[in-house]
Amino acid sequence: MAQGSKKFKVQQRPSTKKPLNKTKAAKKGGRIIAPKKARLVHQQKLKKGLEVAIRNKIEQEVAQKAASSLHKPLSVLKGPGGKAPPGSSSK
Repeated sequence: MAQGSKKFKVQQRPSTKKPLNKTKAAKKGGRIIAPKKARLVHQQKLKKGLEVAIRNKIEQEVAQKAASSLHKPLSVLKGPGGKAPPGSSSK
């Protein structure tokens, strides 16, 4: 057997019980902070619904005017959003 103290310290693995401290980077993009008052939530939902309805109505009117001025039928294609405007059917 070897006599004397050890020359090198043996390195031990960190135990798995301790969580590793990792700093989380801030995520990109805007933050939405929910209002504390339910009335404001309802107003925002109503406003968003009206904006969508108005936009869809304008798109329908423009498509109708374009279809009436052309000599051949107008076909509306789906955009990159994936949703087609209401009233158009793709078969």
